[in-house]
Amino acid sequence: MAGRDWRIEAKYVEYCSCDLGCPCESMADPTYGICTGLVAFKIDKGHCEKLSLDGLAVVATFYFPRAIHHGHGVLQPIIDERADDAQRDALFYILSGEDQKAGTMFQIFSTIIETIKEPQFSKITFEWDLTKRSARIEVPGVVRANSEPIRNPVTDEEHRMLTVLPNGWVFHEAESAAGFAKGIGAIKFDLSRRHSSLANVAWDPNGLVHSYEEYKQKFGRP
Repeated sequence: MAGRDWRIEAKYVEYCSCDLGCPCESMADPTYGICTGLVAFKIDKGHCEKLSLDGLAVVATFYFPRAIHHGHGVLQPIIDERADDAQRDALFYILSGEDQKAGTMFQIFSTIIETIKEPQFSKITFEWDLTKRSARIEVPGVVRANSEPIRNPVTDEEHRMLTVLPNGWVFHEAESAAGFAKGIGAIKFDLSRRHSSLANVAWDPNGLVHSYEEYKQKFGRP
């Protein structure tokens, strides 16, 4: 497949309107019919051709009127304000799904997103700790979100839940958390103690870079 050579290794977090333990990952319908929230990632190591993408963050807020595979999605992309013109172009190329294998993350989203709101170039606060199942995302005037450990409703002790998807297309393993998120930009939502996932990811034009076995060897479990 002709196209630019790129690869991203990143810290990833997502928030959605489903109850804890998103049913979509079990091929069920969203808890409340719709799917809305945000995804965010910060690149630890990345390139597009010879251009470095290290350290840049990306956020996208979204809305789907039904389960995401039905399409008709609305998305607003937010790119780290520190990205220069060449890096912005590279990130938009990657996010577009262009020249990517069918069935991979960005290619799939390119087929189910119907409306793209005006992109924003903003300061992105990205805090993330997989072991603590904790995260904080903030884009001024657009979205703010945080993740915290799920707690047992009887004992108030932390409850760990791991999502394992050996054939996943976004991640192979993710730590589940309780998510709190408020969209105040083009896409509005207000989520309290809803689903959130944190994961280490590595993507290229063919999808997840590592097989599940390779992933376990590289990242292990905290």
